[in-house]
Amino acid sequence: MDKILVSIEKAGNRLPDPITLFLIMSILVLIASWVLSLFGVSAINPVTEEKIEVVNLLSVEGLHLIVTNAVSNFAAFPPLAAVLTMMIGVGLAEHSGLISTLMKKTVMNAPQKLIIPTIILSGLVGHTVGDPAFIVLPPIAALIFMSLGRNPMVGLILSYGTVAAGFNANLIISGTDVLLVGISESAAQLVDVNYTGQTTMNYYFILVSTIMLVIIGTWVTKKFTEPKFGKYEGIVEILEPVSPLESKGLRWAGITTLVFTIILALTVIPSNGILRNPETGSILNSPFMSGLVIILVLYFLLPSLVYGFITRSIRSDKDVAEKIYKSIADMAPFIGLAFVAAQMLAYFSWSNIGIIMGINGANFLQNLGFTGIPLFIGFILLIATVNLFIASASAKWALLAPIFIPMFMYLGYSPAVTQTAYRIGDSITNAITPMLAYFAILLTFAKRYYNNVGIGTLISALLPYTVFFGIGWIILFIIWFLLGLPLGPGDGIYLN
Repeated sequence: MDKILVSIEKAGNRLPDPITLFLIMSILVLIASWVLSLFGVSAINPVTEEKIEVVNLLSVEGLHLIVTNAVSNFAAFPPLAAVLTMMIGVGLAEHSGLISTLMKKTVMNAPQKLIIPTIILSGLVGHTVGDPAFIVLPPIAALIFMSLGRNPMVGLILSYGTVAAGFNANLIISGTDVLLVGISESAAQLVDVNYTGQTTMNYYFILVSTIMLVIIGTWVTKKFTEPKFGKYEGIVEILEPVSPLESKGLRWAGITTLVFTIILALTVIPSNGILRNPETGSILNSPFMSGLVIILVLYFLLPSLVYGFITRSIRSDKDVAEKIYKSIADMAPFIGLAFVAAQMLAYFSWSNIGIIMGINGANFLQNLGFTGIPLFIGFILLIATVNLFIASASAKWALLAPIFIPMFMYLGYSPAVTQTAYRIGDSITNAITPMLAYFAILLTFAKRYYNNVGIGTLISALLPYTVFFGIGWIILFIIWFLLGLPLGPGDGIYLN
């Protein structure tokens, strides 16, 4: 097993950086557009019965498109503005100390019998702030387990395993929803130019998923993780409690959140609420839904400001600006990736390769009779395998969405269900892939307690979370699919 895991790690390390990967894909799309156009590759649009042919982007006209639209492609990349906007609030919450203090307070105050499900729930809800949950929660959970006379490795493995393998589950809408829906919307517009994706398209499913994963994660920890590590014989460290000033900051941050929620509810709940659709009075397709990103920003920004001023981690407007600048600077890798990904997506659209692949792929699957549940289970397992080597959720989805969303749309399935299946596959193998940047950080944390711990030890301990989260999630997906339940407000399994 160790040899297999080492082989996976070495193979993954040979993959190029995601920016280079997208650059290679862009070049391949350009070459493919030239070759396929020479052979007259085409497809018949099943909706309009129009013949669609591959467009050669290496022609004079194609090169004009490439040169003159590079900047506009980048500016129009759907997730870019939304993600950077979200980071104004999320980054301030992280750098003011609100996130780490809230996680520590939540876990330390839980009754000992509920400590495991509380850590799991904290990890899943921690996805609201994205990647910081990988860094903040594991060392806190380890120290809490140690303070209770239990093995700190259990807290470390349990928290990382659930944060990683359950990454796409949550109780509330997060930055991940904003990021993925932008890519899904672009891919769906290859088929339907008028398609608009809702940030909440998977909300009902991920909400139920969160409750399910808390139950499964608790069982896995008691059945596998605790017996594996046994009693800890090392030096015991005690986690510093939350200070009175930090508690005061949390209390007022909570009051601020409650007041903002009440104000927001007054704009949505009444039938004449100002954030409802002014013509139909509906919440769907309303200013509330369209403005969900900025509303989420305010949910992070306002309590973070209050917490920061009370705890003195923010003393002036300059501190606020500095923390926002830092949070945007942290997104530099994503911005670089977005530029190259935007070009590739544009080339896919202009060349018609994506839509032709979707039509012909859908026809092929229909001829095989490979649709419905077997189709989506196969898709989930494919994504889970790819995730072992390309850990970035946005990078994978930007590569795969232009192929699979159109393909499944031509089979009658909505982008919402394809994105749901993607999120399952993208989550479950996060825990066991050394390609995830935070795996190395986990190894560093683990060596504080066991000097001889290695990659094989960690992956063998994390594997049960991958296996049983995967089984539970696929079963839930099958039930959801068979019952035809809505995946989110206004979004179902099939195209309307």
